[in-house]
Amino acid sequence: MYIIPAIDILDGKVVRLREGDYNQKTEYNVSIEDMIEQYRSNGTDFIHIIDLNGAKGDFSNQKALFDIIKKTDMKVQYGGGIRTIEQVTNLLDAGIHRVIVGTQAISNPDFLPQLSEAFAKKDDYANRIVIAIDVLDEVIKYSGWMESSPIKLMDYVDKCLALGFFRFLCTDINKDGKLGGAAVDLYKKLLDHSPMIKLIASGGVSSMDDIKELAELPIRSVVVGKAIYENRISIEEVKDWNLQQLSSI
Repeated sequence: MYIIPAIDILDGKVVRLREGDYNQKTEYNVSIEDMIEQYRSNGTDFIHIIDLNGAKGDFSNQKALFDIIKKTDMKVQYGGGIRTIEQVTNLLDAGIHRVIVGTQAISNPDFLPQLSEAFAKKDDYANRIVIAIDVLDEVIKYSGWMESSPIKLMDYVDKCLALGFFRFLCTDINKDGKLGGAAVDLYKKLLDHSPMIKLIASGGVSSMDDIKELAELPIRSVVVGKAIYENRISIEEVKDWNLQQLSSI
């Protein structure tokens, strides 16, 4: 299981939210460029970047953010406001390693079938799409976690699998930004239901002990943000852990 460091952007600043609440944000006194360079210079080759403005439909960050991303040689897993198949295609064509789709995949029932059809003959592209599942008490949330979906969690997973999407980023909103431990029970449920999924855990990680607990499950990778910013997990520990991992992320 790999650790993927996270960088969340709101109004051009590096932040972390608590329980997905835009009114409960912590700003960090570091630029996006400096944060990326800190990771790169310490041997990190994979980062997770979320445009929190984009998640709400505000794309004011996007051009500047893309200009920064284009300059790095690291692999980037990117999400926030991806609304069209053209956007997904353009991002992958531009070298973004993975694109996260969330709100549109839930709010528009035609989106995932159309995306599946568009990439049916591009196996590499289909593997580089990540389906975001943001969960609050097993209810799927979307649109910056402000809206609730009537779709049941496991039914949604089954739908995605049937369309050829196997990589999921699952965040337990109750855990997010609290540094109180990861949603191990939720991940167990998902993996018991669908052992074939490529699961990326997110939310709540506070220490390397949490990382070790998650590694007991067949989870491919875990996104870590606040624990790194607040020095509970060092970048060196991330590097050392990742160097020991032999499985694909």
